[in-house]
Amino acid sequence: MRRFDVFNGDADGLCALQQLRLAEPADSVLVCGPKRDIELLARVDAEHGDLVTVLDVSLDRNRTALQRLLVRGVRVRYFDHHYAGVVPRDPLLETHIETGPDVCTSILVDRHLEGRWRAWAIAAAFGDNLAGSATRLARTLDLEPAVLDALRELGEALNYNAYGETEADLMIAPARLFERMRGFADPLRFAAEHPIVRQLAAAKSADLGAARVVAPSSASEKAAAFVLPDAAWSRRVLGVFANELATSTPGRAHAVLAPDGHQGYVVSLRAPLAHPAGADSFCREFPTGGGRAGAAGIERLPESELPRFIARFMHVGWR
Repeated sequence: MRRFDVFNGDADGLCALQQLRLAEPADSVLVCGPKRDIELLARVDAEHGDLVTVLDVSLDRNRTALQRLLVRGVRVRYFDHHYAGVVPRDPLLETHIETGPDVCTSILVDRHLEGRWRAWAIAAAFGDNLAGSATRLARTLDLEPAVLDALRELGEALNYNAYGETEADLMIAPARLFERMRGFADPLRFAAEHPIVRQLAAAKSADLGAARVVAPSSASEKAAAFVLPDAAWSRRVLGVFANELATSTPGRAHAVLAPDGHQGYVVSLRAPLAHPAGADSFCREFPTGGGRAGAAGIERLPESELPRFIARFMHVGWR
């Protein structure tokens, strides 16, 4: 039997897999990429009797490939918090899917493992801008404030690394990053022993500094849209900047866009933190859009669609 681990390259996907492989050590084929690289199951060449574990990628976006694997006799275990649509019923499919605004995939894995590696789930929740959920989990471990701050910094650094048009935009490929994380039961020990974490944190800080001087292209009390310049740093900082904006102004929705190098834009959208709903349904109005209730995105928005997107975003009401 071969094993395949299919996961989003952001903090949530990485930390979800880290928890599972700490609990269930095993060699596997890693299938992942930048955060926007969602349709990953099509790359899996599993056959009858193999086991595929999927973490933090939309079932709806991978439906055809999933059904093909099930027909082949492949067992699939699926953990996710994004919009899934109708979940297939199949004895070979085990699902742990919940789409509430206060959960991420690492929290679902944490529940499945009964909290055995909870510090990794806390880091992931911070990376996914779920500070409230991370703090609630941290109370069960009675963590000191300094430890909580360190987990926040780690989660945000891991999440920052996932954004880019291709892996060339990233500081380190997610699969290589996971190999460095592998085996560390304590996330803070990993952060202390691997210079890559400090390098990611420093780069994130520099990129955020560049993003903060960009004025919104449109802004109101309920929504604000930012179009970043065409640069690798813009694509890297896209999600982290959107999270920072959401946190600083929780009553407002935010959209951050960056040119994708192909006559279009990549979009990172956040519903207001005060009422995190509607981001996924809004983005699904556009081809290649999707996500979860509080945070969603569009992989490729054609340049010609930019005026319509901003007009629609600014006047949607915020849901």
